[in-house]
Amino acid sequence: MRVRSPARDSLQLSLDDLGMPLSQVTFCVIDLETTGGSADSCGITEIGAVKLQGGECIGTFQTLVNPGCAIPPQITVLTGITHSMVMPAPRIEAVLPSLLEFIGDAVIVGHNVRFDLSFVQAALERDQRPKLTNRSVDTVALARRLVRNEVPNCKLGTLAEHLRLNHKPSHRALDDALATGDLLHLLIERAGGLGVTGLDDLLSLPTMAGHASAQKLRLTDSLPRSPGVYLFRNARGDVLYVGKATNLRARVRSYFSGDDRRKIGSLLRETAHIDHIVHPHPLSAAVHEIRLIHKYMPGYNRQLKDWGRYVYVKLTLSESFPRLSIVKDVRDDGDLYLGPLSSRSSAQRVVDAIHTSVPLRRCAGRIGKRALRDAPCTAAQLGVSMCPCAGGVDPDDYRLVVERAVQGLTTEPDLLLGPLAERIAALASDERFEEAADVRDRASALAGALKRQRKFDQLRRAGHIHIDLGPLGGVALDHGRLQSAWGEGELPSLGLPSAANDALYEQGSLAPPDREMADELGCIAAWLDKNAPDLTLDHCDGVLSSTLPALPSFAPRKGIAVDDSEFVSSSRRSRR
Repeated sequence: MRVRSPARDSLQLSLDDLGMPLSQVTFCVIDLETTGGSADSCGITEIGAVKLQGGECIGTFQTLVNPGCAIPPQITVLTGITHSMVMPAPRIEAVLPSLLEFIGDAVIVGHNVRFDLSFVQAALERDQRPKLTNRSVDTVALARRLVRNEVPNCKLGTLAEHLRLNHKPSHRALDDALATGDLLHLLIERAGGLGVTGLDDLLSLPTMAGHASAQKLRLTDSLPRSPGVYLFRNARGDVLYVGKATNLRARVRSYFSGDDRRKIGSLLRETAHIDHIVHPHPLSAAVHEIRLIHKYMPGYNRQLKDWGRYVYVKLTLSESFPRLSIVKDVRDDGDLYLGPLSSRSSAQRVVDAIHTSVPLRRCAGRIGKRALRDAPCTAAQLGVSMCPCAGGVDPDDYRLVVERAVQGLTTEPDLLLGPLAERIAALASDERFEEAADVRDRASALAGALKRQRKFDQLRRAGHIHIDLGPLGGVALDHGRLQSAWGEGELPSLGLPSAANDALYEQGSLAPPDREMADELGCIAAWLDKNAPDLTLDHCDGVLSSTLPALPSFAPRKGIAVDDSEFVSSSRRSRR
């Protein structure tokens, strides 16, 4: 066994940062000679490896290996390795420790690297060692993308001859590894024309270079590897698509590789410019993405463009006999609003849930001194609602029903959700599973709407908040909206106004957020929930907590058949 390394230790950097410049990446080129093509039934006869960094060879590894089986004659003819040569050589179990130490955390390179890795991984598994998790680069795949038109085929010998590599392969492990190292350096030089400067670029290049719009990869050359938002624009400057990313360069370049969504090809054909705005951390990027989508309404964005269709559930407290309705906007009329909700259909489920729990009137006419109907409406005749429009309903009795609804929508959700849970249990007990599933869907919609509004109210009543994000910097929230973000580098200008009147956010006087603000509040609330253990609250004007009781969840648990009603509902949705 021969291992040759330079006097100095090679620089081994963490591969967590896949944007590492290629000049700093340590590559380990591996080549194996074997007794056949199957890692399960054949053995290794020779291992050769070359460690490269910055275009230089910084170490080599070479050893014959006793495969523990006979070497087929055709393999001996091909490689020149005979049974007598490998008899005194160590078994693979004795070689593995030195090989693993030589590889370290380098990026593994091979010509058809999956073949070589399959034998190494099989040997590790048989020796009860953990498998390699290193990143890998296949020079066959790179060659097919970068030089396929210059050579008859992409065999290592063919490439070495036509590209005039310094080392020539000979079907011996170290010679082939040295030739593969030469090929890697040449391919990296060629890849520079496609904007490949970092390890992440190189790993994704095999799929990118064959993309129909690969010539537009140059548009990504100036993108940094940092959080931010990006905008695809056409030749007129119109915004086609807005997105966010924790790594702008990697995310945008991914559109030229594995992203096979139907509209991506059309988007890339129209794209003439790609703009970007750097942010200190992903939260400010996510909020800025929402604002830009609301501003430009790009044609290729599907999410976050529906805010104009959001609606509210309204309890008309200004009427003598209040009722529920679905409205587009919130007015200063003394009524109670819940929302915004994402669609009229989801709002209708919330209304149906409330009607199931409290017998509010369902007729829409204004009620004066005279009755509007000669007979109660259908819902009243079925006993599921009161019908003051037909007369005969005591205003005091109706007021009690309205108070119950108001308390259920504000401070005591169990007044509305409790009867729904009892109804679900009763229907399931009677094996009326379809009806139980319908009631559960209504209850889930109501509980979700209450939970969402509670989060919004909690953020907005907290007032001015400063949150420390550790090494990422921090953010300032103003009644739930992102006011500023800071970190390393220049601060992005978000153009956020300060709250006009803090009194509007006092307990008991808080109106639902407008439709445009809801997406931003939802984004911030979800981010705070997810990252709460890692955050430090430096300042808060109000109270960032709630004394309200926890809301139950009516969502079916995936993979767990709690009762037949959950199974039936899941089956119905899958059929739809």
